[in-house]
Amino acid sequence: MAVSLRGFSLCFVLLLLLVGVMARVGKEQVSDSRTEGTEQLQSSKNSTMEGRLEETEPWNEHAVDNPEEVASMVDMSIRNSTERRNLGYLSCGTGNPIDDCWRCDPQWHLHRKRLADCGIGFGRNAIGGRDGRFYVVTDPSDDDPVNPRPGTLRYAVIQDKPLWIVFKRDMVITLKQELIMNSFKTIDGRGVNVHIANGACITIQFITNVIIHGLHIHDCKPTGNAMVRSSPSHYGWRTMADGDAVSIFGSSHIWVDHNSLSNCADGLVDAVMGSTAITISNNYFTHHNEVMLLGHSDSYTRDKQMQVTIAYNHFGEGLIQRMPRCRHGYFHVVNNDYTHWEMYAIGGSADPTINSQGNRYLAPTNPFAKEVTKRVDTSSGVWKNWNWRSEGDLLLNGAYFTPSGAGASASYSRASSLGAKSSSMVASITSGAGALSCRRGSQC
Repeated sequence: MAVSLRGFSLCFVLLLLLVGVMARVGKEQVSDSRTEGTEQLQSSKNSTMEGRLEETEPWNEHAVDNPEEVASMVDMSIRNSTERRNLGYLSCGTGNPIDDCWRCDPQWHLHRKRLADCGIGFGRNAIGGRDGRFYVVTDPSDDDPVNPRPGTLRYAVIQDKPLWIVFKRDMVITLKQELIMNSFKTIDGRGVNVHIANGACITIQFITNVIIHGLHIHDCKPTGNAMVRSSPSHYGWRTMADGDAVSIFGSSHIWVDHNSLSNCADGLVDAVMGSTAITISNNYFTHHNEVMLLGHSDSYTRDKQMQVTIAYNHFGEGLIQRMPRCRHGYFHVVNNDYTHWEMYAIGGSADPTINSQGNRYLAPTNPFAKEVTKRVDTSSGVWKNWNWRSEGDLLLNGAYFTPSGAGASASYSRASSLGAKSSSMVASITSGAGALSCRRGSQC
């Protein structure tokens, strides 16, 4: 019995030692985790500050990202975003990674800024007003574009500091002149029904880090030949604007998500003059001719740096062409639903790289408009070398995509921004496209 007791005592002592070692290792792991979290937070703050400093550059030099460097970071970004979204109730399993990131939380209205962590594609690093305070728009008027009244949308977007802009109630905002935004702003229309309509619309010019989410933008008119304020310290003369719903000019890190856009004088979303790092996602486009222009002109070679992701959008009734129409840069068209076009869906000139993956293309009944693609004013002897490919697309009702260039060119890596889902999932992925009818205290 004595021998047994000694053996038992020895085992007990060894067990205590083992527990002590495991506890120490656990503490070290927690310490390492906390240190890593602190380092990540500090890195985020430094990155944000760098962006703000670069904002002062007159030609927005930070927008001139090397497409090779951006492409090399895509895989890492996808892995990181997948890990951060594996958070229990934040995953609904719809297949739409943006929506799965935030829509299933019934308390989303208490965690609005989480949206800034849900970006995908080339515009995934757009943080908008995440690091600033909330600003509540209470007044839909736009009486004086030079001296906007506090409480108006114009007053909010021109401020120098980051702001996350929300709306107190449903409203229709008719802008007298272009809404010229400042950097680090989010316009968040969730929870209310906000229309920007029947006047001027949104201009994003020589700035960075903007998120536009949850708005109805329609019936935009040409305006201009007027003074308009762009910051608390500056206003100036604006010539005539085209009447785009969203005009992106010389800007970067822009995310246009879950908006309903239609029937404007010019484009619904145009990005030109060296703009890059843009994602256009989850939008519902209807009743418009020239939907989306990406690239200023065939001679403007600065747009060779442009990288744009067009993902999870529904291109719906009443559309004619340019979904998008591209120049020079790199364009990832992924998991969109094309149910209507009258002339063509995707067009381009000046040797853009177009990577079409996992889309659903439903051709119109017109037997002369079955082709998805159009090379604009270019002979086949020239465009045969452009890198355009269709991979995993669903082509219906006689739709056909005319590919060109190298089937596995390295340029496609610079036109790849996220992993495509199967085209069979497009209907569910895009079922919530457009401005959402979200109410507080319930899943959106």
